[in-house]
Formats: sequence, structure tokens, C-alpha cells
Amino acid sequence: MNTKSDYIKAANITIVSLGLPKAQQNDRSALSLLALLNLTPNKPWNLAENPLIGITPLMEWIKTNYNKDYAPNSRETFRRQTMHQFCDAGLVAYNPDKPDRSVNSPKAIYQIRPDTLTLIRSFGSPEWHEHLTSYLADRETLIARYAMAREQNRIPVKLAPDKVITLSPGDHSELIKAIIEDFAPRFAPDSVLIYAGDTGKKWGYFDAVLLEELGLTIDTHGKMPDVVLHFTKMNWLILVESVTSHGPVDGKRQAELSNLFSSSKAGLVYVTAFPNKTIMGKYLGEIAWETEVWVADAPSHLIHFNGVRFLGPYKEQSKF
Repeated sequence: MNTKSDYIKAANITIVSLGLPKAQQNDRSALSLLALLNLTPNKPWNLAENPLIGITPLMEWIKTNYNKDYAPNSRETFRRQTMHQFCDAGLVAYNPDKPDRSVNSPKAIYQIRPDTLTLIRSFGSPEWHEHLTSYLADRETLIARYAMAREQNRIPVKLAPDKVITLSPGDHSELIKAIIEDFAPRFAPDSVLIYAGDTGKKWGYFDAVLLEELGLTIDTHGKMPDVVLHFTKMNWLILVESVTSHGPVDGKRQAELSNLFSSSKAGLVYVTAFPNKTIMGKYLGEIAWETEVWVADAPSHLIHFNGVRFLGPYKEQSKF
């Protein structure tokens, strides 16, 4: 009868055989692999499965079946130090049910790929070596194919007629796209994009040279705004926070940005962008004075939290 430690050891042997780096050759990754295969103690390897499973259910499965209780704040470690590498190696599919799900969505799920499942079901059998050799021989081609499929789900953002970048799928990136393509042409025409964040990787687009020309060298540990634009006509640096689930430019965030960009040769303008007025309404009480608010579903309007600076009558709208 195999013990729980035997299963963990076997899963680690599998991870090593599949060419995963040293950082993934540990109990956390071994237990994650067992959870992905639904391999409970004493279940034969040839009966391994490939259920859809998220990070929290995976950790609960490990606790229930292998008596290893990881702290809730370990979720990010599982995601970044095990599941990312499993996906990059082509062992696991990320959001196979909904490939365009946001990168940082709490509903993200994983699933062992069918070819990986076929291989692992042969673990311990006479066919293992032959299957492993065939599997590894095809890895480079498959990984390139998976990377291409992920790229197809990315969001294109047009910077100029002949210049396009892509961001990870999700509501946050959709709003960043709107800021660059809708907000900037209306309120900062001919501005130059310096930085655009990406939920999949912190630095989605970053022109560090241009930033240095404006007197800034950003510490990569500093929390950048989601979008940084240089409005060259006015010599303004427009710092935009994209709010889909996290907070706006409140007093604390304004102070952080002011400190981060304190050496700027350009004037600083703080903007909070919302996808719609419903989400904006949740944060109205938090928005700092002397900042701007832009709403993507009403792109031609800007809301000024600037006191008397813009006080005055508007021309009466024509009646229809």
C-alpha cells in the first residue's frame, strides 16, 4: 500500500522528469500536481483525472486528502511559483473554459492538458519511458502553440496608426485601452504614452528613456499609476488610475504619486478613470480634491474635483 509520502515523492519525480526548474521541485508543487490529477491516496495512477480547479479549491483538496494545511495568504505563492510554471511548461491549461477571463480574476481555473494526463496515467508502467520520450520531444512545438493561443486573447491597444501594443485580457485592460484610445485624444491630444500597466506583467509598456528626459528615474518598487501620458503641448504628465475593482486617486494615493514623480520637469495631473458611472458612484466620497475623473461610457466629459478653479456658468444646451 502506498503512503501519502510515496505519492508526494512520485509527483516530485514526475515534475523532475518533465523538466520543471528546481524552484518547482518541492512538496507544494507535488501536491498541486496531485490535486490537478485528483490523485487521492491509494488511487492508481492510471485512474488520474483532469478536473477544472481553482487555487483555493486546490489548497482545500490538499488539506483534505494529504493533511497539509497551507495558510490562506499562500494562494499567491501557489499561483506565481507553481501554477504559472505548470502553464508555461505546457502541462496545464489556464482558463480552458473561458480563455479571455481576466488574468487576476478570482474565478481563474486550471486543468491538466489531455496529452499530459495520458502521459501521467502511464507512470510506474512499462510504457512510461516511451511515453515520456515522445511527450518531451514534442514540448517545444506545443509550448509555442500554447503561447500563440494566449497571444490571440490579448487586447490590442492602438498608440498610433502603425503602432499597437497588447495587454492581458480583462476589464482592467479594457479600461486602460479606453484611456489611451478615447481619453487621451480628447483631453490630451497628441500626447505621448510613457507607461501602461498590465495585469499579466507589471510593465506592459514603458518608455523609460522619455521619462528620464522629464527628470524622472522611477524605482521599480514604486507603485506606478496604470497609465502615464506626457501632454507635450502643455508639458503635463498625466497620471491615470484605472478603477475596475480597486480605489481611485484618494488623498493617500495622490500623496504617493506626488512623491514618486516629485522630480518631474512637467506639471502633474491626477486622473481617476472608471468604466461607468455606477462604479464611479461607489468611490465618489474617496476622490481627492484637485484631481480629475473620467468615465469611459461618457468619454467626451471630464469631472473636475478642483473647487473654484472651474466655477462658472455653462452655455445652455439647445433643446430638441
